[in-house]
Amino acid sequence: MLAEVKRRSPSKGVIAAELGAVDQARAYAAGGAVGASILTEPVHFGGSNEDLTAVRAATRLPLLKKDFHVHPFQLVEARALGASAALLIVRALSPDALIEMMDTGRALGLELLVEVRDERELERAIEAGATMIGVNNRDLETLVIDPTTAERVIPLVPASLLAIAESGVHGRDDVERYATIGADAVLVGSSLSAAGDPTAATRALTGVSRRARGH
Repeated sequence: MLAEVKRRSPSKGVIAAELGAVDQARAYAAGGAVGASILTEPVHFGGSNEDLTAVRAATRLPLLKKDFHVHPFQLVEARALGASAALLIVRALSPDALIEMMDTGRALGLELLVEVRDERELERAIEAGATMIGVNNRDLETLVIDPTTAERVIPLVPASLLAIAESGVHGRDDVERYATIGADAVLVGSSLSAAGDPTAATRALTGVSRRARGH
């Protein structure tokens, strides 16, 4: 599970305004998270680059820099800040730009979480050489969550790639549902960031066995 440090969002507004990134990431690590997603976008999500550097200095967790990355320089910055991985949103990039960003990320030694929302975007991600696919249940235009998105798209992700379900994961039942369709992991943000005991909340979502995808 990727556990997200998230103070606010466009859909929910304020989630945890005073959230301390380091303490939260340490709680996630203690709860068994395999990595942390650090939102660095300040206006809509209340994040900062300083959150990423502080968490990098304080934990050994692999860290995803989650932001709207549209220029190769942003990936250079992500690497310099200590990120292990960075988010690329297929919908936000032209085919040529996606390939350029993928090439830049690989050259820097960054893992890239390539986010898709439908079958065509999945095709684009695979054609660009993605090795880690995030399927977002949230429509970024309307902000509406449709949990059937991941249920439809994740089974189509080749078994040789990692598939991660994003958005709308609140409880263990959600994790188990996505594990059943072959998700390798889930990304959980709002429910963990709002939890009174983030270590316990993280632990409650871990240890779920997944079913292998068939292709």
